[in-house]
Amino acid sequence: MSNSETEIANLLYRYAELLDGGNLQGVAELFRHAQIKLQPGDERVGADELLCIFREQVKLYPCGTPRTKHLVTNPIIEVDEASHRATARSYYTVLQGTDNLPLQPIATGRYHDAFERIDGVWRFSFRDYSMLDMVGNLSGHLNGAAAS
Repeated sequence: MSNSETEIANLLYRYAELLDGGNLQGVAELFRHAQIKLQPGDERVGADELLCIFREQVKLYPCGTPRTKHLVTNPIIEVDEASHRATARSYYTVLQGTDNLPLQPIATGRYHDAFERIDGVWRFSFRDYSMLDMVGNLSGHLNGAAAS
């Protein structure tokens, strides 16, 4: 794996670490220079809109976390060193366990991401969140209608 591939993989894993740690601001900052597609046909949103959506929808527990583990797997990273651009396709599985919900998978899907290298640093330029493949019990993870 090249240094660029490692740095990009670390961005994928950092996203999971921040979200599982309840650091919604940190998640949004990862996407500061990105456009995010949430649902098929939706307009793309930026980091500030993503942060508002996460603050509205993601349940945080007294421990400050959503009590989840986002597993990002099977990353296929393609880097164009000359253009300072890259793409990645990966799978995710979200596990959750709460006082009222035994540990279980609650969602699986795919991320399609694009990256750009600016001043030697890789950053997200696009994420497609619309590829949710399987949904379990989201009642402990999302608020209100988002949990349905």
